[in-house]
Amino acid sequence: MNVGPARLPSWAVVSPKRLAHIQRVAALLDQWGAAMSLPVAEWDRWLRAGWLHDALRDAPLAQLQALVPGSDWDEELLHGPAAAVRAVTDADADVDADAWRDPEVLLAVRWHSVGWAEWGMTGKALYCADFLDPERKFDREARAARARRFPEAPDEVFREIVTRRVQWTERSGWPLLEETRRLWLSLK
Repeated sequence: MNVGPARLPSWAVVSPKRLAHIQRVAALLDQWGAAMSLPVAEWDRWLRAGWLHDALRDAPLAQLQALVPGSDWDEELLHGPAAAVRAVTDADADVDADAWRDPEVLLAVRWHSVGWAEWGMTGKALYCADFLDPERKFDREARAARARRFPEAPDEVFREIVTRRVQWTERSGWPLLEETRRLWLSLK
């Protein structure tokens, strides 16, 4: 049962490849919502976050910077905050604007690339579904197993994914963003 809007907002800027990723993330969230017998409002929240998270992933840098002025984040991370801002300021007229402005959806979308220690289940589910997209090339079997396990052990799977992403960042020699560090510390 797909309870949310099975589409991107009209202002989205995505390539066909990105749209396919968004569809897979939304499909995972939909499967998990069904398996977990989520209340319709929560399930809808998860799906909205899934459809919105990369809605501006392929937007020009100038557009992203205009939506998130003063950010010192790398270009590849601006799309989440920019989509959250755009959802608040420019919701589609043909959908319930308040649903797109749901604070849990906006926090999930804003921080989906880096993590957020104060997330509820919407943010955690989106973070996991984005990472567990079955078409990603790395560690397919382990990621598929985590995706299957998520409905029974969402907090455990979330912890495993945060750990894996933090360890990968550290091995790569990149600094952890403050938000990621706070999320990591909140799990200890």
